[in-house]
Amino acid sequence: MQPNQYRDVRLEKLEKLKALGLEAWPRKAHRTHGIAELAATYADAETWTNEQLEGLGLTVSVMGRVLTIREMGKSVFAHLTENGEKLQAFFRMNDLAEPGWDMLKLLDMGDFIQVTGPLMRTKTGELSVRVKEVRFLSKALLPLPEKWHGLQDKEQRYRQRYLDLISNPDVLKTFQTRSRIVSAVRRHMEEQGYLEVETPMMQPIPGGATARPFTTHHNALDMDLYLRIAPELYLKRLIVGGFEKVFEINRNFRNEGLSVRHNPEFTMMEMYEAGSDLRDMMALTENLLSRVAREVMGSEQLPWGEQVISYAAPFRRLTMKDAIAEYGAIDRPLLEDSDQIRTLAQAVHIEDAAIKSAGMLLGDLFEHYAEKQLIQPTFITDYPLELSPLTKTLEGDEAFVDRFELFIGGMELANAYSELNDPVDQMARFQAQMDEREAGNDEAMLLDQDFITSLEHGFPPTGGEGIGIDRMVMLLTNSQSIRDVILFPLMRPTKPSEAGEAPETTD
Repeated sequence: MQPNQYRDVRLEKLEKLKALGLEAWPRKAHRTHGIAELAATYADAETWTNEQLEGLGLTVSVMGRVLTIREMGKSVFAHLTENGEKLQAFFRMNDLAEPGWDMLKLLDMGDFIQVTGPLMRTKTGELSVRVKEVRFLSKALLPLPEKWHGLQDKEQRYRQRYLDLISNPDVLKTFQTRSRIVSAVRRHMEEQGYLEVETPMMQPIPGGATARPFTTHHNALDMDLYLRIAPELYLKRLIVGGFEKVFEINRNFRNEGLSVRHNPEFTMMEMYEAGSDLRDMMALTENLLSRVAREVMGSEQLPWGEQVISYAAPFRRLTMKDAIAEYGAIDRPLLEDSDQIRTLAQAVHIEDAAIKSAGMLLGDLFEHYAEKQLIQPTFITDYPLELSPLTKTLEGDEAFVDRFELFIGGMELANAYSELNDPVDQMARFQAQMDEREAGNDEAMLLDQDFITSLEHGFPPTGGEGIGIDRMVMLLTNSQSIRDVILFPLMRPTKPSEAGEAPETTD
């Protein structure tokens, strides 16, 4: 049958329900237990035999979505699911009061029902409810995806995440794990004395990163605003205002392309600590990741594709030049000469190598040779000044800055600085960024004069960092695409011919 035919059949069953005087969508369920609670307490067949369960005299009422229905003469077995856990409902004709059995004939996979009865264990050892009463909570008018294979088409899985969660238990588990990861991160930060804050999502000047923003318009004030690309400049204002340690876990928005590692709307944690520097951020980061891996995933050794990543602290440290030399098999002294750097870049066909600065080309060479090779956690340090307009320079070398990026699984996870707190220097850096914009770089930073003013009131030495929460979840759950860890990733519009298509179904 076609999906509309399935719907017609279910609408007929709905009318029969109404003829029996029953509600298909009542206002409330009346539960005594959750399915997950019962599964956790009574799942052990050796501890809780059928005789012991009967001895309890425990009558339960649970609700769940019907995943399977199996008829055996005057008995029916159905699996109900709630929050990723399953429980069997065992129906017998003689156990159900009217109109129970007639009502059962109107049951479909996907329906939500409430069942009431004593707990039991079947001959096969499965924990079950011996149903005495059954009640509809929601009649599903459309069928679920084909039960044996789930929802297989990735595009459809992302577009109809609700079906993905129903039919693919591992997907639901991933997002439950994501929630626990975020909770563990927040708990660790609070235990380190950090205060969680919230800063504006709509900003008059997009700042804190080099990226193209999304633009919106405020009608009452008749002014353009930008969805934030980073909370950095507002969090730094809080340090100026007297906070010692602050962090924020929230969304950033960057008007860029889609890939397995990029979604235009993504979750970041940024944190700033007065009086600290890059080394303090390193220690905080490796201790955070080690702890989250242990507490949430149960181990510091976790799979990533066919490899195993160790999250045990301390992590490896490499300068950018050392990483290029090691992974590109390049003589290290060549990277101290601007002409040699340009020659190396041209040899691997880096775009605009003839006109870019040596610092920019070092970044390109690192990306070309080293980035994807950094599977084990590695802090890359000593970035060229051109790549880091908000960072203190290295002591004794004004061409490089005190910055690290943490790479794991061949991708950047975190970015940290010893923050620039000299307002005169910061103003000069902003001006350089403005010059780049005038030259055609749409991602260069805009001048934020109020931020400069805040620095002129005094900004103490500060360590700051941003960590990609989506990528952290990817790594810890061994998910190879960012779309697999974002509940509702941005998708291209469907073509008209696809709009009415439905998943493979079973009924």
